Amino acid sequence: MKIIRGLWNRLHQPPAGDSAPGCALTIGNFDGVHRGHQAMLALLNNEARHRGVPSCVMTFEPHPRDYFAALHHKPDLAPARIATLRDKLEELRRCGVDQCVVLPFNARLASQQPQAFIQDILVQALGVKYVLVGDDFRFGAQRAGDYAMLDAAGSSLGFDVARMQSYEVHGTRVSSSAVREALAAGDMDRVAALLGRPFSISGHVVHGRKLGRQLAESRPGASDGFRTLNLRFSHWKPAASGIFAVQVHGLGGQPLAGVANLGVRPSLDPDDVNGGRVLLETHCLDWPAELAASLSGGEAYGKIIRVELLHKLHDELKYDGLDALTRGIAKDCDDARAFFASLHAQTHRQTTRDRI
Repeated sequence: MKIIRGLWNRLHQPPAGDSAPGCALTIGNFDGVHRGHQAMLALLNNEARHRGVPSCVMTFEPHPRDYFAALHHKPDLAPARIATLRDKLEELRRCGVDQCVVLPFNARLASQQPQAFIQDILVQALGVKYVLVGDDFRFGAQRAGDYAMLDAAGSSLGFDVARMQSYEVHGTRVSSSAVREALAAGDMDRVAALLGRPFSISGHVVHGRKLGRQLAESRPGASDGFRTLNLRFSHWKPAASGIFAVQVHGLGGQPLAGVANLGVRPSLDPDDVNGGRVLLETHCLDWPAELAASLSGGEAYGKIIRVELLHKLHDELKYDGLDALTRGIAKDCDDARAFFASLHAQTHRQTTRDRI
């Protein structure tokens, strides 16, 4: 998938002419790339193939509501973020999108009139042949643009416009808001139903405080203590937080079971090496010998891994001292093992029934 960051440089280029391939476009934040988004992208890809043009998604970073929350100094206006930009782009790629335009949402874009957005961005910069939007789509300064305006512009400027209605699962509208609510409630099964896959976070492994090595004495016979793989969540307000049973992908042929903390680590110094940023700290329950050796040598840093959050154990807790923290982590590991044991037993029973 081709990623295009910004379009302003294209606005001063001469028109490409009738030979320009153009694109089939949809526009939105696509936070989480849930099943409703996936249905829209499938339709977009189909329309693009019929027209012989690439499919294209236009999205924004930061989220428009992030921008206005900062502008008005009201952080509560910012939505909790389901996915990082990295994970959003990866899911768009997996959905078969050919191109993604990432527009910086700033004062220039926020003040652009709807007619200028159509003429400058859609027509001149992208040469759209087809535009697909959701049933609640609004655009331009003060959200003054709507579907009717876009449809009328398409008729006069030579591109098709379509609108897709809401997507429902078991009678419930699938939306980013619904995913956020399920994540806030810790209902990971419902999250997976809305997303069509387990909720996950990916990224490069970064350095932490190396605190896990100080806790080795809490686990007699274990040399790695509570060693963790650390990923930064690039937004300050994740939709999920707490302690989770997880699976780690990217460190070998098979996923590794583990327990992870997503949040701000209230038991630690807020001025730690990660600057108080949101971190996903994952401890694998059983480290393969060769992996443990490579981690000891520091080879894991910089690797890209993906962590699936399968089951929430509890919210973040603040522990009084390392001893209490050690006991808390040990209990989380035990609880995560119990979850995976029950999951294995459930899978075994289902497999047995299928064979019968």
